[in-house]
Amino acid sequence: MQADDPILVLCTAPDDVVGARLARGLVEQRLAACVNMIAGVRSFYRWKGTLHDDAEVQLVIKSRRGRFDALREWLGEHHPYDVPEVLALPIVAGSEPYLEWISAQTHDDA
Repeated sequence: MQADDPILVLCTAPDDVVGARLARGLVEQRLAACVNMIAGVRSFYRWKGTLHDDAEVQLVIKSRRGRFDALREWLGEHHPYDVPEVLALPIVAGSEPYLEWISAQTHDDA
């Protein structure tokens, strides 16, 4: 992957307030061009030996590969979870103007 290649990053948050704070911060810091917040997610997982069933919100973060390390670090510093979900997926195709917009919005000089 190249630094300008677009990516989707998935990250859950415990509620709308935290999700909105994280989404706004990522866009303000130019780590993401856009963040969609999807409410109504129900997550099942094992943590510290206990099975959990929690309501969460899913953040769908549009960024580029060259910003991923800084994005991951920023989430690590600002997310309330000990181990937040931060999964990057390549975008293999898309509307060229939209992909160019993602790139432009996630450059420091934009």
